[in-house]
Amino acid sequence: MTEVYTGGCACGAIRYRCVGAPLYMGNCHCRDCQRATGSAFFPAVLFKGGDFTLQQGETSWYEVVADSGAAMRRAFCPNCGSPVFIENGARPDNRVLYAGSLDDPSRYKPSRNIYVGSAQPWAEMHPDLPKDDGMPGR
Repeated sequence: MTEVYTGGCACGAIRYRCVGAPLYMGNCHCRDCQRATGSAFFPAVLFKGGDFTLQQGETSWYEVVADSGAAMRRAFCPNCGSPVFIENGARPDNRVLYAGSLDDPSRYKPSRNIYVGSAQPWAEMHPDLPKDDGMPGR
């Protein structure tokens, strides 16, 4: 049976659907993600871009240059400001969803923590999850 993930922004203006299993779920503790979420980390859910469909609404964008040198384009709702997903220039064929934007965020099961060198001291990490100082494989 094919997995389906749906979600959107806080006001309901933006809606998306992903068909297929996520490629990755994990917590990013980099400063850009801390600022974008207003919290200690970004709970990321990575999908193939072809599995992702923006079903309703138009997003606004904020772009930063990541440590890879690639653009990170953060999509958010122009009405309520909720962050919804990211287009990563280093991996343009993928979409990275904010776990909190899922209709059922309890499906989020992180597999690791990345950029732990910039993690906040008050951010508790599950002791069984692997920890990387940066992006794995770089």
